[in-house]
Amino acid sequence: MAITDDLRKTLTDPTPLYFLAGTADLAGQQAKKVPALIEKIQAEAPERIEAVRRTDPKAVQEKATARVKEVQGVVTTRANELFGALDGDLKKLGENAQDLALRGVGVLAEYAVKAREGYDSVAEHGQEVVKQWRGEAADEIVEIATVVEPDAETKDAAPGQGAGTVAADSDADKPAAKKAAPRKAPVKKTTVKSAE
Repeated sequence: MAITDDLRKTLTDPTPLYFLAGTADLAGQQAKKVPALIEKIQAEAPERIEAVRRTDPKAVQEKATARVKEVQGVVTTRANELFGALDGDLKKLGENAQDLALRGVGVLAEYAVKAREGYDSVAEHGQEVVKQWRGEAADEIVEIATVVEPDAETKDAAPGQGAGTVAADSDADKPAAKKAAPRKAPVKKTTVKSAE
């Protein structure tokens, strides 16, 4: 039973689809930036190509050779220090390895949490994109407006009725009262639906 419930939940969960929609939208946003980058590269390319043409190959080779010799000396020195430390302190090395393994597990857990947060963030973005594609965002605004608007009119109408100014009511106020009555019915229906 638990396996079928888990499988049913997994297959009916729309989050991966929202993630896909969010990823597609973000990719589209990034793709819009590509033409500007291409223009920038085209503008800078002649200067860079000319700079490469002006450089002396022998000077570049000498700089590279000097840098390789410098790096080789540093690596040799560090390797000798490392091997000297390994010979002298194998127990300390074991403790360091265990400490590094524990740190690695902690870092992996942290990355897993960040990945989940990123996944949820992109899925939420995708859900908003899907709502925009469907036009549900506009539908929700209309629903909210119909729920909020009658409450404001009910509060405005209540002081006039409670004051007992029935004789002061004009013909213009009577159609407004008739309009308010039909609006109250949808509010009651929505509150009944939300209570269920």
